[in-house]
Amino acid sequence: MGYSTFDLSVADHVAHLRLNRPQELNTMNGAFWTELIDGFAEIDADASVRAVVISSTGRHFTAGLDLKWAGTSLGNQSADAGRAREKFRRHVKHMQDTFTVVDQCRVPVIAAIQGGCIGGGVDFVTACDIRLGSADAFFTIQEVNIAIVADVGTLQRIPHLLPQGLIRELAYTGRRWTADEAGRQGFLNRVLPDHAATVDAALVMAAEIAKKSPLAITGIKQVLNHGRGRTIEDGLEYVAVWNAAMLQGEDMAKAVTAQMTKGQATFADLAA
Repeated sequence: MGYSTFDLSVADHVAHLRLNRPQELNTMNGAFWTELIDGFAEIDADASVRAVVISSTGRHFTAGLDLKWAGTSLGNQSADAGRAREKFRRHVKHMQDTFTVVDQCRVPVIAAIQGGCIGGGVDFVTACDIRLGSADAFFTIQEVNIAIVADVGTLQRIPHLLPQGLIRELAYTGRRWTADEAGRQGFLNRVLPDHAATVDAALVMAAEIAKKSPLAITGIKQVLNHGRGRTIEDGLEYVAVWNAAMLQGEDMAKAVTAQMTKGQATFADLAA
């Protein structure tokens, strides 16, 4: 399937989704919000994919929401206030779904971030499992600067990644947050010298993940995601049931044999 806001390719069990509107600073126009949902549906349907890398083009990862499109999308409102607000709620829910599909992708998603990651970009990368950044990367929870409460995922997901005091400072001030800070505070797993090195490191990490049992990897992601907002007891029960169901396959025997023989196990893809 062809997309207008990004390129999507798959090689050696790794899907690479690359934002491709550098002249527009990879802003999120109307097509983006539907295409990303379709792109991740394509990824999830491809049983050969074991990890995903998200990267971008040009100076900035993304400048966030396309404000011109946003203004147009709010036009032609119903004269009835209640109906207009119900329509707007559905509009926001659709935008939330765009990043929820990233969060819920059955395999790990690694973001390789260069330059600015602004507004909706922060919503995007907080939905990813792992974030790598170039030395010139910076982040801004931009919504407060245009008098909006961030509403498509940042305020819900970032509390699982950063301390509350820092989150509130960034959300209240809308200040620029550098790669150096983000690396020291654990938001970025690693800071690389430049854009190319960041993408390369993400692809190497994805390739390492792709060598593991895909059944184990998808299980780890499911268990970690399930545990957010739940008690330890709930999480322990969930993983016990998961392993009781999933450890019936061949992957563990292959992995143990490879460990004992100092070899490399080869695992079958998940079922299509």
